[in-house]
Amino acid sequence: MAAAGVAVTVLAVLTGCALFGGAGHPSPARTRHATPTPSPTPSAIRPGVAIGSATPTPVITPTPIPTITSVPKGTVVAEGDVASPKGSIHFHYRMIADGDNTYTAEYSHFTSTVPVPVSVTLIDIPPRVGDGLTYHGIGDHPLGGPTRSTAPASSASLDLGQPSYLSTLVTYSSVASADGVPVELGPNKVLAVDTVHWSVPVRQSNVHPVDSGARQFAAGSVTSRTAGGAPRGYLVAQGDTTTIVAQRFGISVEDLIWLNPDLPGDGGNQYLYTSTKLNLDPDSL
Repeated sequence: MAAAGVAVTVLAVLTGCALFGGAGHPSPARTRHATPTPSPTPSAIRPGVAIGSATPTPVITPTPIPTITSVPKGTVVAEGDVASPKGSIHFHYRMIADGDNTYTAEYSHFTSTVPVPVSVTLIDIPPRVGDGLTYHGIGDHPLGGPTRSTAPASSASLDLGQPSYLSTLVTYSSVASADGVPVELGPNKVLAVDTVHWSVPVRQSNVHPVDSGARQFAAGSVTSRTAGGAPRGYLVAQGDTTTIVAQRFGISVEDLIWLNPDLPGDGGNQYLYTSTKLNLDPDSL
């Protein structure tokens, strides 16, 4: 019992020394650090996917609006002199770009000895002198009646982006009635026919059709190509749809409708008729 008491006393003394700065050496304190959490590795950015949400959300890229540049304002795209076969009518013409995909036809130095008023117009299929004009074309414009001196210059608007298909300038009688005038000078009689030589610069567009080959629902044929080899005309085959035809040429349906504003239907629901021709050349607009 005495030995046990001594042991307890010694143990108490040693413990007290450790607690109160005695010769005992305390165990080194352990500092606890929070376990580091790895930073999330950024996901690879994928086109068309929004980053930062639990469920990737497709990013809708708007379809570019089809556009075409304008010929610079003031550019002369055609010019010439007109003289009727009998020499009774003379004038000069110039076709000038307005800078907004329209043009102005300017007429100057007009003289006439015929006893009726005359007018001028642009058409695509040339008539012959002496024919009766049944279609007054584009830019129909009165030049005036008989003159004693050169008439003042005048002009007419040509509200179209590509005028070069209008290959013929027609001068005709614009007398209101055939009463009292020779037959050859009656209403709408063609008095002069002149070929217009256009030099319209190629306009740039963000629409570039490329033919990737016939397929189901786009089985028609390319009927013509531009000077650069791009498809210009397309003949619709039975069963063709606007969606698949557009896909064949690598353009959007909106582009196809823009290139062909006279397609039947509306609101993006245009449709195609077999054996009709589509335009694929922006510069033809």
